[in-house]
Amino acid sequence: MSKAFTRETDAPDDDDDDGIAAPALPAGSKNYITPAGYRRLREELMALLDVERPKMVETVSWAAKNGDRSENGDYLYGKKRLREIDRRIRFLTKRLDIAEVADPALHHGSDQVFFGASVTYANARGDERTITIKGIDEADNLAGEVSWIAPIARALLKARVGDEVKLVTPLGTETIEVVDVRYPAPA
Repeated sequence: MSKAFTRETDAPDDDDDDGIAAPALPAGSKNYITPAGYRRLREELMALLDVERPKMVETVSWAAKNGDRSENGDYLYGKKRLREIDRRIRFLTKRLDIAEVADPALHHGSDQVFFGASVTYANARGDERTITIKGIDEADNLAGEVSWIAPIARALLKARVGDEVKLVTPLGTETIEVVDVRYPAPA
């Protein structure tokens, strides 16, 4: 079959745009991140630049020398993976450029909720839950970390131990009480 009738092209995929689906920041706000989160993102960027990308460039170069590129799986996969790596590098570079590192250890011993705090709160039924308020790019919901722009974090920010705050949920407004606030010890 003629290549003119296939949908394959050598042009970049449609998903190779710079419109990276990154979590949106509220207008006029900064991209807060903890020192540990900044370090992890920076290490990932350096690993991509120093290890993974050069290795993939070498693979693509080797595969290109093997002849027909249209049916060369190593070449096609390598080019696709190279685009993914470049996309991630652009994303990390942009996010690190606008990052505002905020050290939660500065608030160690405080009973008020600020960025980086681990907060234990109780709802009206007495159920307690602990969350840690982190940056957008480092929050891991499965580990009990929430972004500082999450509704629960916004409700808790600036509250003190013993304060009751209103949390707007899809099921209505709920009152929660701040039970404990902890920060990491200074290094």
